[in-house]
Order: sequence, then structure tokens, then C-alpha cells
Amino acid sequence: MKASDLFVKALEEEGVEYIFGIPGEENLDLLNSLKDSSIKLILTRHEQAAGFMAATYGRLTGKSGVALSTLGPGATNLVTAAAYSQLAAMPMVMITGQKPVKHSKQGKFQIIDVVEMMRPLTKYTHSIVSGNNIPSMIREAFRISQEERPGAAHLELPEDVAGEEAEVQPLPCSRARRPVAEGKAIKQAVEMIEKAKNPLLLIGAGSNRKMPARMLRAFVDKTQMPFISTQMGKGVLDERDPLFLGNAALSANDFLHRAIAKADLIINVGHDDIEKPPFIMEQDSFQVIHINFLTAEVDPVYFPQLEVIGDIANSIWQINERIMPQGSWDFSYSLKVKKAVDAHLLEGADDPRFPMLPQRFVADVREAMPSNGIIALDNGVYKIWFARNYKAHEANTVLLDNALATMGAGLPSAMGAHMVFPKRKVMAICGDGGFMMNAQELETAVRLKMNLICLILLDNSYGMIRWKQANLGFEDFGLEYGNPDFVKFAECHGANGYRVEKTEDFVPLLKKCNDTPGVHIVELPVDYSENDRILNHEIKERSQRI
Repeated sequence: MKASDLFVKALEEEGVEYIFGIPGEENLDLLNSLKDSSIKLILTRHEQAAGFMAATYGRLTGKSGVALSTLGPGATNLVTAAAYSQLAAMPMVMITGQKPVKHSKQGKFQIIDVVEMMRPLTKYTHSIVSGNNIPSMIREAFRISQEERPGAAHLELPEDVAGEEAEVQPLPCSRARRPVAEGKAIKQAVEMIEKAKNPLLLIGAGSNRKMPARMLRAFVDKTQMPFISTQMGKGVLDERDPLFLGNAALSANDFLHRAIAKADLIINVGHDDIEKPPFIMEQDSFQVIHINFLTAEVDPVYFPQLEVIGDIANSIWQINERIMPQGSWDFSYSLKVKKAVDAHLLEGADDPRFPMLPQRFVADVREAMPSNGIIALDNGVYKIWFARNYKAHEANTVLLDNALATMGAGLPSAMGAHMVFPKRKVMAICGDGGFMMNAQELETAVRLKMNLICLILLDNSYGMIRWKQANLGFEDFGLEYGNPDFVKFAECHGANGYRVEKTEDFVPLLKKCNDTPGVHIVELPVDYSENDRILNHEIKERSQRI
């Protein structure tokens, strides 16, 4: 069959539902082969946004999302999305076009070495030089991108290869079961936990899978052990749980760091060193058990005393089967920390001031969203507030990026979430700076008749950097800008636009948007003036009193 037809059939064999991207002339054979396929082409307005959507699809399903671009500038526009996928362990396969490789390229117009460009950003990158290699290379790209630790893969399909005849068939998907941890390691872990006086459970990014979440729920129910989470581990367990101490949104001095300092054993499940560590290990202060798919990468701030390597869910299940809750465990200090955290998070949640304070708008978003509603955060200072103050009720209902931490991903990530869960309420939460980096995708969302809210937090500056600038004693300079009228911006794209003018109007407006089909842009003026007082000084002072 024609190589491009074979390529599409191989994608179908992998279970691909969507391809997000922008074709170019080098992709026309592939585009034609997609016409009669079950795979839907989601035409975006920028390749970067397509990559963010594909990566989010991978994050939510565990199956590789697929992004498409042409050669040259189309491929370079995927670079940020490749890093987004790779650093945050979201499975994604990128397909880029290329000029013919078997005869003269007629000069070097638009030609760069895309394979070499992608090499440091992916787990797998190759150019397909024969149609007969398509089935094995697609199978390998998907296999590698999906296996732990997931990430990005890339295939280049040159124009002449796409048009040639191939003599092979797609390969069936292989199935693999992960190896389980050695029995001796499980036994040692159980002994260390039972001997500890003040053990503490830390849930990281690698735990954010269905089966580990179930096993961790059973472990906490049996042991009644307090737990904390990293930002990428947020929501693995319901954060309304009375044993949940908090989320590691700040690098130091937050309340939960007091609980960490008092612990003599940290059970660190799904640790990913891409994330900012929630603690700094000090020799002899406590021990750490590393439970993960992969061995630990040792560095000055992370050197666990025991590693339990294998399928995470199985490891937790084995430990839970053998462990006996101990009367010698003392969780009193951790629960004291919990009480202080909860009291602090309630402060400001009903503050009536306008423009709205972060404590209030985070509480109002939580009130307006159902338990399984999904918020997709862009990057800015508000991400800290949502990580600390917004209680996730279910896994993967708070999509934030604590790996590449790129701006511009909020709206495309929400759109990807809507593609996976079209019946659930979805809200993108963006600063005005981050929103404008991929604002063009508003047209895509409207064209695809999506139902979602995009909340734009308006402060007319790059607020996170401005906050850091002030913290370090620099003068306020170079970080303010102007904005369009976001209501008119929404309306000219066929979306609904709203401007919040009173604090008490915010929740009713969000609920109205959630109950009304279509794309809704909500402009909300915010006041970050208390960031420094609360996140730097007050937390440090009050946490030291515990």
C-alpha cells in the first residue's frame, strides 16, 4: 500500500484518536490518507499549542498524544511542547514532515536537522527513510514514549517516503507487564516503617496513575498515616482527607516543612527529580524510602537509604499486605501541623476586597467547580496559590506544570482535557501574560464547539517575575504591559466574554458559564500586593510557632 496509508493504519493500530497540529505541503500525502481514517485531525492555529494539547491527552489517558507539523519552522514550533512533554513525563509522539530525501532537495530552503534538534528533548527520534520501516518505527516510538518514565518521541516522515509504495503491514501493539519489586526490598521497607516513630508519606508525580492511587488509598486507610504531595502529585488522594497535610507549593518555610523536619522516615512514592524538592535531606536527620518505577538519581538533596524498585502499585500493595500499624507511631505533631495549615488556608477565603485577592478567587473557583471538574493552570504566581489553597478531590483534576513550568500552556491544556472528557467541566486559568502567548487557540476552541471557561487573571504585568524582582531588592522595572479588551477579544472570536466588576458576582458568573454551552472568557482583575507578606513572612513566622 501507499506508505502514507500504511502510516495512518499503524497509528490506528496504536489506538490514536486525534492528531493535533498544522500540516504543510510536505504532509499532504499523510493528510490525504487521514481523510478516510477513524483518526480526527484537530487543526490548531500554532504548533506549540498542538503539542500542549497532545501532551495533555497523554497525561490524562496514559496513551501517547500525537502532534503534527511540517518541516523547518513548523518543527521548531514544537520544541517547547516537546520539552513540556519530556520534563513532565507526558507521553507524546510528534510527526514532522521533510523535503524529499532520495533526490535533490533543490537547495536548503526551510531545511534544518530536525532529528538532531529533537534528540536532547525526546526519548526517541528518527527519520523514516523507507516505507517498509514505518510499522516498526511507529511501534517503537509509541512503546518508548509510553513506558515509564513516559515522555516525548519524534518521527520525521519525508515527502518522497510518504508517497512511495510499501510492502508490509502494521505491527500489533505489544503488551508488557512491569517487573515487581524484590521481596527483600519489600521486607526491608516494612521493617523500616514499623520501626519508625514519626513516619510521613510523600506522594510525587510518578504516583499519579490509577492503580498507584488505589493502592495508596488502601495504605493510608490501613495505617492512618499523614501524607503530603508534590505539585505534580496533587489530587492522587482526596485532599479533603483529614490526614492530608498540604501540597509542596513553596520551596521552604511552609507549614508542611515543619512536619517533614519532625519526621524520622519519609516514604517517598513516585519521586521525580524534575520537580522542585519539597525538602532538603540532611544527613542523619531522617531516612527516606524511595518507591518508584526507576532507581533514584542521587544528588546533594536526594539520597534515599532504601530503594524499592518496580511497579509502584504492586510495591504499595505488597507493603500494605505485610505491614502492621504500630502503637509506637506518633502522628500528633503532623496533625498539629494539619490544624495550623487548615486555619491558615481559610484566612482570606471570604475577603470582599476588589480587585480580588488570591485566597478569595481560589476559594471561589473551588466552590464553582464540581468534584470531577478540571482546572488547567498556566504558569504564574497564582499557581502557588492554587497548589496550596485549592483542594483537589480527584486525581488529574488540577493540571499544573511543575516541570518545564512554561507559560502559554493553560488554554491548550484545558482544550486537551476537554477532548478527553467532553462531559466534564473544564476551566483554563491563565495570567494575562500567559493567555496572550496562545490566545489564537480561542478560535480553535470555538470552531470545535468546546464547552469550557478560560479565566484570565488581570494584573497587567508578568506578576511572578515582578514579585521575585521585589523580593531580591530590585527596582520595579520592565515587567508591565497593556492588554486588549478581553470581552471584545472573546466576542470577535465567537466566544462569550465577561468582565467581573464586583467580588460577589464572581461565583454566580462561573456557575452560569458552567451551565451554559460554549467557550467563555472571564476577565478578573486581581490584587497580588499581599503575596510577599503572606507567602514569605507570615508563613515563615507562623509555621515556626508550631
